Amino acid sequence: MATNITWHNSHVSRSDRERHLNQRGVTLWFTGLSGSGKSTLATALERDLLLHQKATYVLDGDNIRHGLNKDLGFGPTDRQENIRRIGEVCNLFTDAGIIVLAAFVSPYKEDRDNVRRLLNTDDGRNNFIEVYVKASVETCEERDPKGLYQRARAGEIPNFTGISAPFEEPENPEVVMSTGDNSVEDCVAQLMKYLTDGGYLSARDE
Repeated sequence: MATNITWHNSHVSRSDRERHLNQRGVTLWFTGLSGSGKSTLATALERDLLLHQKATYVLDGDNIRHGLNKDLGFGPTDRQENIRRIGEVCNLFTDAGIIVLAAFVSPYKEDRDNVRRLLNTDDGRNNFIEVYVKASVETCEERDPKGLYQRARAGEIPNFTGISAPFEEPENPEVVMSTGDNSVEDCVAQLMKYLTDGGYLSARDE
């Protein structure tokens, strides 16, 4: 545990950054099984937001494990630490006024709730939008873009969510995307409408 440290405040506030960007900082947390379409939706939404001249960034589970979290495995304790670290990164990006698109299996409800509590401070703002990318194990296994389900069933990948490890479905997500029934374009349109209606695509009034 670090000691003798002090938080240094900036001369630039979050509101200053949001006015400059003409948007509200927020984290969209895409959770769901491997192959459900989290990264596909996040990257498609990122492109749409960029076309609307919004500052946005995708944090993807595989990409993060190439660097920041390359020291972590896939057991329960490491999964918890993986999400804790990502939550802190999302908090920084959100404070910077960025629209963060975080795509992680994040199978445990407690871990997702911890990130929600971290981002939703006492300012009364909803800085955490849980997007449940819903698809059955069967649908995900049919897609299996990385061949992971086949390897998991063969015992080659331990602690694989949906096969040998649990996935705790979100109880009250802000958004549910049924990717087995809707196209990527339709899902992105729904998410853009949610962000527009919620006032995230323009600077908030002071």
